[in-house]
Amino acid sequence: MVLELSLSTLNPTLSTSSMLLARLNDGPEIFFTLQGEGVSAGLPAIFIRAALCNLHCRWCDTDNTWNFEGTPWKHDKDADPAYRKHRKADVTIEVPTEEIISRLTTFPCRRVILTGGEPLLQQEAWLEVIHGLRAIDPTYVFEVETNGTKMPTPEFCAAVNQFNVSPKLANSGMGARLRTVPSVIDSFAGDPKAWFKFVARGEEDVAEILSFTAEHNIPAGKVLIMPEGRSAAELDRHGLALTGPCMAHGWRFCDRLHVRLWGDKRGV
Repeated sequence: MVLELSLSTLNPTLSTSSMLLARLNDGPEIFFTLQGEGVSAGLPAIFIRAALCNLHCRWCDTDNTWNFEGTPWKHDKDADPAYRKHRKADVTIEVPTEEIISRLTTFPCRRVILTGGEPLLQQEAWLEVIHGLRAIDPTYVFEVETNGTKMPTPEFCAAVNQFNVSPKLANSGMGARLRTVPSVIDSFAGDPKAWFKFVARGEEDVAEILSFTAEHNIPAGKVLIMPEGRSAAELDRHGLALTGPCMAHGWRFCDRLHVRLWGDKRGV
């Protein structure tokens, strides 16, 4: 059975004039750093992390945005006796869009990364933020990090500069019907603003990536392969196994710069 999760089921009382964001240090998870992944890696950027996700990857390093008490999802961290599912009120915070705009303007940067969770669950509220910031300074650039299962509206597509699409593979622990929505992937494949990043552990994922990109006509030049890992040691182990396939198929190797610099620390 496929359980389809929408914003109305994940948070039925949320207003479009506010957003449910991940909580960090008693406030929303908004921070200025370097983009750690994808084609913009290394560029200064402001991150704003949305709470809620319609997927539940076993290796997800932001499980605080979705693995709440009372949910049935499994996670690799379950093997740790100290790990507990998150109390939703402790790890999320509802923030008015006007406050989000005000916070974002305090940073000396105009590149904003909308991440999550799954940002496309809250498109209308994001548009309020985007239009509000561009009314202040039209040079703002917006990247959206999405799992590729939610269709962006035409207005949202027009407002965004770059989509970093991360389709989930079998290694995520979810069935194909949940983690892949062909019509959405095909739409992104036809969008010149979209890039595709696959999280992989080694050769066992390569055949799946080849099949996926062929099925959806995704050119090799738009594909990034990123090793799964929450530590430099894990990135080294998985990354070395992926260099050969990247060279063989013309894919771009994508490291996790923030993990190299700060480990699994949040807010950096």
